[in-house]
Amino acid sequence: MAKQTTVSTEGLKKLQEELEYLKTTKRKEVAEAIKTARAFGDLSENSEYDEAKNEQGLVEARIAEIESMLKDVKVIDEKNIKTDSIDVGNRVKVYDETFQEEIEYTIVGSSESNPVEFKISDESPIGRALIGATMGETVKAETPGGDIVMKILKISK
Repeated sequence: MAKQTTVSTEGLKKLQEELEYLKTTKRKEVAEAIKTARAFGDLSENSEYDEAKNEQGLVEARIAEIESMLKDVKVIDEKNIKTDSIDVGNRVKVYDETFQEEIEYTIVGSSESNPVEFKISDESPIGRALIGATMGETVKAETPGGDIVMKILKISK
């Protein structure tokens, strides 16, 4: 059984747009690259052909991955996001006692995570530690780089 994918409305739109692009535009581009590479002759020593076929495999794998995610998707409605405890969709301001700094995270589903933008997955070590926590609570996340202790300062939408 496929794992349920949790996304925001914006995240769902991005997945649908990526799927449409891959199925319409990218598939045609790869097919054209294969056709062009075939024209070069001997396929056994044709690196352009091999590269195009590899790209085709990656495109088809990504299409299958997105279609699988969309079959069992849970869209987070911002109107239903609560702020009494942390869940997917919340923005959370914490005081990181380990590094002695304030950080604001947005808890998202794994398909939308982007650590550079402080969008962390509910499945990441920090995300798992924060899920269910309440204002004022202190939590400990066991990360590959060591334990991180954080105090919850604010929970918002």
